[in-house]
Amino acid sequence: MQSNDQETLTRLNSEYVRSVQNKDVAWFDANLSPDFMNTASDGSLAHRKTFLAHIAKGTGVSKIAEEDVLIRIINDTAVIHAATVFTTDAGASGRGRYTDIWQKQNGRWLCIAAHVSRRATA
Repeated sequence: MQSNDQETLTRLNSEYVRSVQNKDVAWFDANLSPDFMNTASDGSLAHRKTFLAHIAKGTGVSKIAEEDVLIRIINDTAVIHAATVFTTDAGASGRGRYTDIWQKQNGRWLCIAAHVSRRATA
């Protein structure tokens, strides 16, 4: 079962990053828990509704890709740590890290919390 969960979480993680890039609010609406919270790179804390509105407007980055992904599964909770590379809207290269927390609810993985840090490198 854990290998299936690992595969599912790997796919969900890639879809999460792609959905940030594509402003895919529908994907987030389907995969975030009702009580989801996000800590943004500026230190602000956003509830689900505010996060979805932020995704719809765009996050200020493009060409975002995940690297160095580590998925830890502890019972019905998973913690995903990863690095990102991206380009800012101003054209600078950037790097970041994120931690997403997922919980299996009624047999389905939902993201319950996320934390993002970013910095421009050029």
